Amino acid sequence: MKKSILITIIILLLYPQISFAKKAPKEKDMKAYLMVYFKDATHSLYMALSKDGYTFTDVNNGEPIIAGDTISEQKGIRDPHIFRAPNGMFYMALTDLHVFGQRDGVRDTQWQRDGGKYGWGNNRTLVLMKSKDLINWSHTSYRVDKAFPELWDIGCAWAPQITYDDKAKKIMLYYSMRFGNGVNRIYYTYMNDDFTAMDTKPELLFQYPDTTKSYIDGDITKVGDKYHLFYVSHDGTAGIKQAVSDRINGGYEYDPAWYDPEKGGCEAPNVWKRIGEDKWVLMYDIYSIRPHNFGFIETSDFKNFDNLGHFNKGVMKTTNFSEQKHAAVIHLTKKEANKLAKHWGLKMKF
Repeated sequence: MKKSILITIIILLLYPQISFAKKAPKEKDMKAYLMVYFKDATHSLYMALSKDGYTFTDVNNGEPIIAGDTISEQKGIRDPHIFRAPNGMFYMALTDLHVFGQRDGVRDTQWQRDGGKYGWGNNRTLVLMKSKDLINWSHTSYRVDKAFPELWDIGCAWAPQITYDDKAKKIMLYYSMRFGNGVNRIYYTYMNDDFTAMDTKPELLFQYPDTTKSYIDGDITKVGDKYHLFYVSHDGTAGIKQAVSDRINGGYEYDPAWYDPEKGGCEAPNVWKRIGEDKWVLMYDIYSIRPHNFGFIETSDFKNFDNLGHFNKGVMKTTNFSEQKHAAVIHLTKKEANKLAKHWGLKMKF
């Protein structure tokens, strides 16, 4: 037996709490794209795969891979976000909210709490999930209002997203929150190592210049030494704006420009890179059109964007699903994509 293996075994026997996590693969190792999304019809979690970043195929033929009522307080989830951390683990965060709970018989009232006092879609819980293989997931139903005394009267905790702070060496969660039925703002917090609770009190990530306007659905992408925060401004017709900073947890400078080309309201921006190219796609959810759809714009400098149109009305395609909502995309290796496809019976090779 090699000396290094023997030492590892001894350490594990003496200190079983230690976890030797793998490191995340590099971009050169990536061969596929994974999209997570939900649908209003089921308030459940879905996954879709793509070989080229243009055409996506649902792994379970348009059926949920995890039912929302099995992991959430309100018996429904929304707004899934997925992230691969430097330790190689996959993390997901989701909004615990069922907007049709009364209709579907999971509660007797329109909202979980009084709508006049706490507003549309009020909730207090986030779903936190973790996996090594994208198939087996642990989950925690986390009551944000109980995390810190200052949060006891929050009106909502929506659209959580995950990133990693290289300086703090911690997973950073950021999400939309309001107090009572007040203005929605974007906050950030650092998570514990198990990704089951907040380690720090949530603080404002960015302040919109008009303090009377709500802003939600933040999405952070690091490019070079800059952090690009795309978010939804409710300053008129809801649409997507950008703020840029040289640090991940603050200092974002307001840019008044609207970046989406839509005539009606849209939300849920998510930026993902094309593998092997200096191009980034900004994907967003156009809730104002019927049938419901996604829009896409593409950039190489985060200043000029090309309009790629909507799913199945341009270069971006779906093959076996529709009515998708609030999605996020990450890269996968060939092995990871093939394993996920095989698990769900998808006849697709990468």
